[in-house]
Amino acid sequence: MAVAPIHQVKNVLDYATSVIASEKILMGVTLYGYDWPIPWRKGLRAASLSNNSAQNLAINEKSPIRFDPVSASPNFEYTNGSQSHQVWFDDALSISAKFSLIDEYQLRGLSWWVLGNSFPQGIYLMSDVFNIRKVF
Repeated sequence: MAVAPIHQVKNVLDYATSVIASEKILMGVTLYGYDWPIPWRKGLRAASLSNNSAQNLAINEKSPIRFDPVSASPNFEYTNGSQSHQVWFDDALSISAKFSLIDEYQLRGLSWWVLGNSFPQGIYLMSDVFNIRKVF
């Protein structure tokens, strides 16, 4: 499944804003995805990869990226040898959907999870949508 499905993010924000003033909350936005072996069996773990690496993997594997409207997240499948994989990650469209929650819930802003992972689209989108300032 998606790393941070929009409906679950909303559930967390519904709860968080019921117990904490919304202007004190920074919403975490992921800079990573998961590459799952399929079929999944107990004990198997997903490999973590950056959003940019996930997009590059889809290109290299010539795998079409699908957008799941329920989770508002992209995913694709590929095969390596005899092992099938399903990759879930965030792209500009899914991040944009999450950015809209910041205004909807009147949050203080956002924070990126796993800084250092490459995702230039997210940085460009962020600078187009928000007034950016560093908070120490």
